[in-house]
Amino acid sequence: VAEGRLGPSTVVLDHTSGFEGLLLVDDDLLGVIGHSNFGSIRATTCVYKGKWIYEVLISSQGLMQIGWCTLSCRFNQEEGVGDTPDSYAYDGNRVRKWNVTTTNYGKSWAAGDIVSCLIDLDEGTIAFCLNGISLGTAFDNITRGAGMAYFPAISLSFKESVAFNFGSRPLRYPLAAGRGGLKGKEPVLRPSLEPCVSLGLSLQEGKLVEKDTSVWQLQGEPTVLITLAHIFNYFAPLMCKVYLVEDVLMTFLLSILERGGAVEAHPLIQQLLDLMWLLMEEYEVHECLKQLLMSLLRAYRFSPIIPDLGLQIHYLRLTIAVLKHEKSRKYLLSNVLFDVLRSVVFFYIKSPLRVEEAGLQELIPTTWWPNRFTKEGKESKEVKEESAEERLRRRAYERGCQRLKKRIEVVEGLQVQILKLLLNNKDRGGGEASRYIFLNKFRKFLQENASNRGNLTVLCPPEYMVCFLHRLIAALRFFWDGHKAKTPATLSSEEAYIPPQLFYNGKVDYFDLQRLGGLLSHLKKTLKDDLAAKANVLIDPAELQAVTMDDLDEDEESAMSAAQRPSAALAIGGALARPGWLSSPTLGRANRFLSTAAVSLMNPRRPLGTLEKIKVRTLTVEQRTEEDIEGSHGNEGLLLGRPPEEPEQPITENSLLEVLDGIVMMYNLSVHQQLGKMVGVSDDVNEYAMALKDTEEKISRCPKRVSISGLPASSSDSSSIHEKREKMQDIYWLLRVCIRTIEHGDRTGSLFAFMPEFYLSVAMNSYSALKNYFSPVNSMEELPGYEETLMRLAAILAKHFADSRIVGTDIRDSLMQALASYVCYPHSLRAVERIPEEQRISMMKNLLAPYEQRPWAQTNWILVRLWRGCGFGYRYTRLPHLLKTKPEDASLPSLQKPCPSTLLQRHMADLLRSDRDLAPSFLNSVLNQLNWAFSEFIGMIQEIQQAAERLERNFVDSRQLKVCATCFDLSVSLLRVLEMTVTLAPEIFLDWNRPSSELLLRRLAQLLNQVLNRVTAERNLFDRVVNLRLPGLESVDHYPILVAVTGILVRLLVDTDGSPAPPPPPTQCLVALGQPKGRLPTHTHPTWFVSTDTDYISTEELAKVDKMLSHLSEESKQAAATTLPTSEEDLCPICYAHPISAIFRPCSHKSCKACINQHLMNNKDCFFCKATITGVDDFTKPSSS
Repeated sequence: VAEGRLGPSTVVLDHTSGFEGLLLVDDDLLGVIGHSNFGSIRATTCVYKGKWIYEVLISSQGLMQIGWCTLSCRFNQEEGVGDTPDSYAYDGNRVRKWNVTTTNYGKSWAAGDIVSCLIDLDEGTIAFCLNGISLGTAFDNITRGAGMAYFPAISLSFKESVAFNFGSRPLRYPLAAGRGGLKGKEPVLRPSLEPCVSLGLSLQEGKLVEKDTSVWQLQGEPTVLITLAHIFNYFAPLMCKVYLVEDVLMTFLLSILERGGAVEAHPLIQQLLDLMWLLMEEYEVHECLKQLLMSLLRAYRFSPIIPDLGLQIHYLRLTIAVLKHEKSRKYLLSNVLFDVLRSVVFFYIKSPLRVEEAGLQELIPTTWWPNRFTKEGKESKEVKEESAEERLRRRAYERGCQRLKKRIEVVEGLQVQILKLLLNNKDRGGGEASRYIFLNKFRKFLQENASNRGNLTVLCPPEYMVCFLHRLIAALRFFWDGHKAKTPATLSSEEAYIPPQLFYNGKVDYFDLQRLGGLLSHLKKTLKDDLAAKANVLIDPAELQAVTMDDLDEDEESAMSAAQRPSAALAIGGALARPGWLSSPTLGRANRFLSTAAVSLMNPRRPLGTLEKIKVRTLTVEQRTEEDIEGSHGNEGLLLGRPPEEPEQPITENSLLEVLDGIVMMYNLSVHQQLGKMVGVSDDVNEYAMALKDTEEKISRCPKRVSISGLPASSSDSSSIHEKREKMQDIYWLLRVCIRTIEHGDRTGSLFAFMPEFYLSVAMNSYSALKNYFSPVNSMEELPGYEETLMRLAAILAKHFADSRIVGTDIRDSLMQALASYVCYPHSLRAVERIPEEQRISMMKNLLAPYEQRPWAQTNWILVRLWRGCGFGYRYTRLPHLLKTKPEDASLPSLQKPCPSTLLQRHMADLLRSDRDLAPSFLNSVLNQLNWAFSEFIGMIQEIQQAAERLERNFVDSRQLKVCATCFDLSVSLLRVLEMTVTLAPEIFLDWNRPSSELLLRRLAQLLNQVLNRVTAERNLFDRVVNLRLPGLESVDHYPILVAVTGILVRLLVDTDGSPAPPPPPTQCLVALGQPKGRLPTHTHPTWFVSTDTDYISTEELAKVDKMLSHLSEESKQAAATTLPTSEEDLCPICYAHPISAIFRPCSHKSCKACINQHLMNNKDCFFCKATITGVDDFTKPSSS
């Protein structure tokens, strides 16, 4: 034991008693993540004499205090290391040192940095180094003497993380620069065994290696082998020590590769691994390989970024050399790669945190940013011609990006090479091929990430997932096209898709992920006949019995049923093997069939008589073999149960289909969200660039020139945008895979319900990513087959947004939103117009279905978008009163320029005219929703007004304001849909031969009067709330709602007839309804519109308003003159607006026709006595004699 220290020989973090607060400590007790406000933890060993050092790897750059403390220090959630008398700390987040008081010290740290903490108890000083560079002495005259011993310690805030190295592995910076006094210091616990291993390796490295290569084929002279056996016998136990593996073995292997050339040119590594497997105990080889790979991963992850990425390339080449060895590869794949390590790190390329550190300034000397966005929907301002200086800058920038891209491509090539080794399916020597081990591990990896969405410690970070996805796609397409070259009958990767039988034959585990038709157990029960008829897949009755008996206690099941279900025990066994996150027993048992689907394939030639069971093993992910996946004579493997709609042409190797399915799932799990975050950074840089350009222009106009440097350095970080084209093509390929998969699944009829929801999500999200996430340099239009892909996706959205086979409300909402977004942009709207006419008409029919029981606001929004640009004063993108406020992101769907679709409007008009039942039910639901939305809005503004009038200071809840604005927007959009209907098919309201016309017109007039009464009265509630100009109610204004109402009135009163001479029915309705309150729509005077720009209201439209107003004034005068006074007894007892005109059977109660007709559309009970109304007769009051 080294002198000057107390504690266990292996130093770790003290997770039993030496901590305060909530912390997550890694399995190796060296990594820690803060899980409370300010948690503290110390190590298990303390030092009291001599010079000591330990290192801390900073994984996140937030608030932390790292240093030394004594046993007497007491910490809490506010005070940590450095806040008590005998504790000393460095904080690189705030760039300070702490010992009760604080002063400036050191430099700021970033994630990936190494902090060395040095203590010299002979001199009484504490110092710190950052990445090997001394920050100077931080503290001197520290307390020493009897009872004073110092523990390594840290305090860190929520979600911050670090990893310690107390010397169990080689220190990254063992001799901190600039501190000569530390030369002879031993790191904590460094074993003195290094010479032995060096000697052992040197012996091998001696002439034996080069002299006789036959030795390395494990044949030849026994003397040599016996000698080597003795050497290995001596140092094999040492090869299991982390320190020696990292310091000696890894360094030795790297030195072999340093001689240059391809990895294949260095057979020595393969030969050495052969010897290790031959001459060492199996457990020793396992431990040695595990430590070697962990050291490689650590080195790859934390090595600094240098301009040529040399260190990363170095470690990846050694990883490839080790994985080229078949036996080692299979061991690592089975036990280490996905189990112990986050091996996905190997596919990640770390971006430099400091531009200088990575040498980016030398590589890309100038910065440049494109002047305009090509993002669809963003208005590209007219750009001045590029100046000569700008052109030079752009070219220099592009050359630098090309150089960087070439370096990154080398790393990516090596990463893909690793995946090609893992996906090798020809290495069947000594057991299963690597690909099948990889498949099972990959599935498990996906399961962990799908099931632990909230648990960050288990999840693979999304930035790693993005890189893994791209590399995996490259490796998959390599094997896919390789198979196509060998078997020309199969499909190329450009035509790849997942056949539908994978979703229902139980061969691939989809965990507890939702299917389009609901839970799998439910689908198996309801669709078992379809499965048998279409796909020849029989669900074992025992399984179905197990599902139906889910809620029964196992013990109560009869012995007979237990005997009848031999596979039930297996199914339960499979369920027990499932992880503990299935907390509900019912959920766990209902879902177990995901991994234990017992299916039998029937020979269709035999009569379907007695059910012959073919025994199929119940498969869990761990147990599957190559035969289960690829299939063999007569067994189709993963493709069991091909439906008749599916072509017989082979697609590719079955195992590649499962990899592809995993890639789609991976995109859904976290890749899409990460792409969204990345584009956020790009948008920020664009804003900086624009602001900088603007500033430069302003400065150039100043009398005194001030020079300012180019773009902030961070924009050169965005050079990765140049690399995005290839990534964009990967996402595009994935989109096309999903489209083809959905099309094939759709053809299977009811079996489409088995498809997991994420296929539709990925189709929608990947399109959204291509459209929004890859600007400004790359544009989706440049992709091959873009127009056709757009049209096929439009067809999917149009067909499935109202598909009865899809039951999940979330996915249905997503489809509706995607369709709503699709019709906002001219390019995608044209794609909707190009889908087959039958599908277009079907889509419009689904949009016009009554609004009950579905998300009607979304449907309404789609119809409004198809109309916007055709309505009265409806050519605006932003409301006139909002133009002066801050500009919003112009790429939002709601801010697109109007692009109406006359083709889809024509379909809507035809449907409303031809289907006599569709129009009344559709309009009834629109009018009901309008009544609800506008009434809610009025109720809410009353509350807001009352709150605003109170004397005490009070705040209106922002959520209430948001709901209020939403109700207003809904009212306006519903009015626009009514305007659209009145314009496209006016006969629905005006053809009085239709039974529902009068009722619909009366209801419409009633609602329009209600809106006008509320909005146009002088100094009314609406006025007062609009004038408050509350944040959140910006969209609430007179203009949008009055223009919509006026549009309907103009269409009914002016446009329907060339001249308004004979009073048409609408006039009578409006006048009749307008009379009781003495209120006419005359408040809708053109002054509301005149003040706004002619872009909003044309002179022709103003003329029509004048014409309508004069016509209405004339009619109301005539109506007032001819109306006979009516006694109250003769008025309808419900509305008091019309005389009684109908009597109900059988109860003989009376009302006007309008009231009873409206009531009967939703309810069959009498208003007054609740008797069921069987008929309604006309009622005329007998004349009094």
